[in-house]
Amino acid sequence: MSLDSTFAALADPTRRAILARLSLGEASVNELAEPFSMSQPAISKHIKVLEHAGLISRGRDAQRRPCRLEPKALDEANQWLEHHRAIFEARFQRLDGLLEEMKAERAKRKPAPTKSTSKGARK
Repeated sequence: MSLDSTFAALADPTRRAILARLSLGEASVNELAEPFSMSQPAISKHIKVLEHAGLISRGRDAQRRPCRLEPKALDEANQWLEHHRAIFEARFQRLDGLLEEMKAERAKRKPAPTKSTSKGARK
């Protein structure tokens, strides 16, 4: 699946909570709906979004259709995030280096403060 659908699915706190629950093991739609104050059809819609994004799959166990986490889509999103985190960290390190150079240059140009010892300078 695409990163767009993965991040869109992860944007909702209810869907993230469902994924957190599924990280503990598979669960039915009714089990997933228990902690929420929403209808079972509303939970089913969230599950369909997660399923469309490839974040979960639904199996068949007699009358039960348990949901289970599919970590591959999360792995792809994590790889994308890690790649971009590394780029941003490198940029921030270069910026930190530039700021340190600017501070050092400013310190070289700025004359040291002198103490005034004349009596007229005191109040």
